[in-house]
Formats: sequence, structure tokens, C-alpha cells
Amino acid sequence: MDKLKQKFHQLSEREQRLMLISAVAIAIGAFYWLVWAPLNTSLAQERIALENQQSLLSWVEKNANKVIQLRGSGKASASFNGSLPQAVNRSADKLGIAISRMQPQAEELQVWVDQAPFNDVLAWLQELEDQGIVILDLDVAEADVPGYVKIRRLQLGKA
Repeated sequence: MDKLKQKFHQLSEREQRLMLISAVAIAIGAFYWLVWAPLNTSLAQERIALENQQSLLSWVEKNANKVIQLRGSGKASASFNGSLPQAVNRSADKLGIAISRMQPQAEELQVWVDQAPFNDVLAWLQELEDQGIVILDLDVAEADVPGYVKIRRLQLGKA
């Protein structure tokens, strides 16, 4: 450090000023590119992610009211007779829902779907209930694409 001070004092006054101005400019630039810019970019990304999550929440709340209204309509469904896997496959194909896995268990059926539009899933579940198929358990999660959901586990049975 002493050598640097000695070399600095050996420079002319003009060179010393130039070195000080350069050091300040480098310090400001380093602060901007190493601290300020990444922080600002991160904040902007988080704002966008928050806005996306808020819009998804409002969309789900709006469509949840539709589900409640459909359930409240109280359609009496007939009891289901037939093959549960065939009926589920037929109705899923009709709505374009790709079933990733299906596992029959006695008179019940477990179904998994990797990704499907939320509205199509609601229509599909409504169609299954209209056919007399009972939804015993449902575990749904948000998918990577806005407006899409994953069905982690759907357990169906006959009425």
C-alpha cells in the first residue's frame, strides 16, 4: 500500500486528479453493474411474477364461483352402469384432456393428468358427474402455464 501511495505522490498534479476521477468513475460503474442493475432487474421480474399470480388468482376466483353455481344447480344424476375407465377415457378425449395415468381399484378409478386447461377440467368433471360418476377425491395443482392445472390425483367411483 505504501508503494502505491509513493507512486501516486510521484505523479504530477494533473495525473493525480485524473487517477482520482478514474477511481471514482470505476467505483460508480462497479456499484451500478454489480449491485444496482441486478437488483433492479430482480425487482422488475418479481413485479411481473406478482402481477401474473394476482391475475391467476382473480381468474380462479371468478371460475370458482361458476363451479359453486354448477354444484348448487342440484341436477340429479343417474347411477352409472358400465366401464368406468371407458367412460372416463371417452369424456376426456371429447374435451381434449390427455390422461397421463389411470389405475383401477375395485369399483373405483384413480386418474392423473399432467396438464390441462382449467375450464376444460371443470367441464370434464361436470360431464362425469352428469353421467353418474362420483368424484370421491380430487387433488389439483397449478401448472407451469397460466390457466392450466395438473390433476395430481382424481379418485372416481360409481354412484
